[in-house]
Amino acid sequence: MVDDIADVKRRAWASIDCNALKKNLSQVRALCPDSKIIPVIKANAYGHGMVELAHHLAEDSHMAAGLAVATVDEAIQLSALEIGLPILLLNGFRNAVELNAILEREIEPVIHSMAQVELLEAHFDKEILGGKRRLWLKQNTGMNRLGMNADEIEQAYLRLHKYPDTEFVLLSHFAWADDQETEAAKTLTATQLSFVEASRLRLLEARDEEVPCSVAASAGIYTQPSAHYQYVRPGIMLYGSSPLAGQTGEELGLHPVMTLHARLISINDVAAGQSIGYGATYTCEQDSRVGVVSIGYGDGYPRAAQNGTPVLVQTASGPVRTRLIGRVSMDMITIDLTGIADVKIDDEVILWGEGLCADEVAASAGTIAYELFCQVTARVPRIYR
Repeated sequence: MVDDIADVKRRAWASIDCNALKKNLSQVRALCPDSKIIPVIKANAYGHGMVELAHHLAEDSHMAAGLAVATVDEAIQLSALEIGLPILLLNGFRNAVELNAILEREIEPVIHSMAQVELLEAHFDKEILGGKRRLWLKQNTGMNRLGMNADEIEQAYLRLHKYPDTEFVLLSHFAWADDQETEAAKTLTATQLSFVEASRLRLLEARDEEVPCSVAASAGIYTQPSAHYQYVRPGIMLYGSSPLAGQTGEELGLHPVMTLHARLISINDVAAGQSIGYGATYTCEQDSRVGVVSIGYGDGYPRAAQNGTPVLVQTASGPVRTRLIGRVSMDMITIDLTGIADVKIDDEVILWGEGLCADEVAASAGTIAYELFCQVTARVPRIYR
């Protein structure tokens, strides 16, 4: 390793703007003034860094009432931080070992099957002291991944309600709330919400007490105000990207949290008729200047990015928008610098983030911003500011 590595400019890095995260969280608060907010920081906070962002989100308990992750490992890692917020385990537990591990850490599991109910009963029946806990009962209302049907929800609620100091939240998840221009999407979303309402009333009648609900994630926060209920679970919107079909995070007034940077490492003159990169996917129509940038799919930049995918070059006179030309390599991409007079080697290139919306880049790569963020690899350092 180079001894003075701190003085060497990074070839690629991701800057994480924690103030932007808090601004996006404030938008959730404005949209859902009466709901408690459970930010979703699964998958390493969508590639942004779970540990670092958890600390920032925990600074204001008025804004975050808990944190949600997907896996037992994530939940245990988060618990070890001792940040003082409840932890919601979205995918629940698979067996008694996982159940024991999460309950001893007071992690709140999602219950999505009767097999989990049986494991809980076996555990609670052996408890000596018990203690306060919250269980999230997940109903399958049309997503058809995890979740129980309405009869199972009521059965689980009644079977687990007998254990003292046990609280419940009725949970579901919209399948198509991001697109409310399509009639089929509107119908499915309305049907899912009607199932939740029916179960909510059914549980109320069963025990004569209100059970809090949580249905809306980022898309539902925008499109389904009647589904905000007591808890909302924002995910992608916290990171500055849009959960809605046909709209970007920029158009929604969201702030990019991750900006992915790299550097120009070469500038070449290429004659008209010459091709660029593997597979000769791009041929120059005129004499061109081609820049080589120090990032590729080994860093998480999508190999599926097409010719014309936008990039932003930070020149001495200011940022200039240009485009990807040629196939993405493992460690490099090539971009069109034709007509950019003051560009030079070592200039910074922004792949997405400030000045270049990740949703636009994702569209050029045939994917979504969620995947862009999650695929940024470990060799790209995250710099928090």
